[in-house]
Amino acid sequence: MRMRLQRSIEIWKMGTVNYLDALKLQERLVSDRKIGKIPDTLLSLQHPPTYTLGKRRTHHNLLVPEADLQTMGAELHYTERGGDITFHGPHQAILYPIISLREIGLGARKYVENLEQTMIELASLYGVQAQAGESGETGVWVRDKKIGAIGVRISSGITSHGLAFNNDPDLNYFRHIVPCGIADKGVTSLRIVTEVELPGDEVIHEQLVGCFARSFGFSTLSWKENVSILLTQNKRCE
Repeated sequence: MRMRLQRSIEIWKMGTVNYLDALKLQERLVSDRKIGKIPDTLLSLQHPPTYTLGKRRTHHNLLVPEADLQTMGAELHYTERGGDITFHGPHQAILYPIISLREIGLGARKYVENLEQTMIELASLYGVQAQAGESGETGVWVRDKKIGAIGVRISSGITSHGLAFNNDPDLNYFRHIVPCGIADKGVTSLRIVTEVELPGDEVIHEQLVGCFARSFGFSTLSWKENVSILLTQNKRCE
């Protein structure tokens, strides 16, 4: 009998990280992963209130002047990921995988489907039936409302950016955008759609990591708790 290959991944628990810091960190980790300097790595974090635009630069889906965002306590950043405008904020579970698709034998479409399955499984832990979007609609939905967004970048087979699952964010922030460029559908959160009392954010983050590992076949998880130090060291190298 052929032994199944054991896949391992490092999990960086980062807490709340400024979006720009996380973006720079991802860029450095992608470069390191390309040359085999680091193993497959998963960043688990959340952001302060932040709007991000994908590489298509769909400014028309931002419904307020950029100058108003600072008054709202939110930032706006431009990225090279796929997807449209979205919001990141407290009480949202974010995963940024820095993994080699070639080494695990996945194409781009299957990669996105596995990210969707990760969030579908998490929702099911709380008795919520979620599903992938219809044709052309990435992400995860509960009926006609989005509970999880996906925006990825793949460079030389190495992934960055990733997924954002709404635990219990302030959904008012979504009123200022056309979320993911889909005008006729809304957003929701786990808090709204489940009848189960939610645990703290850290527990949900860890559950999401577990769902990710199962979806992608990672059997060995190495948790890195002291990541704030790693981030500081990263800045010193700039």
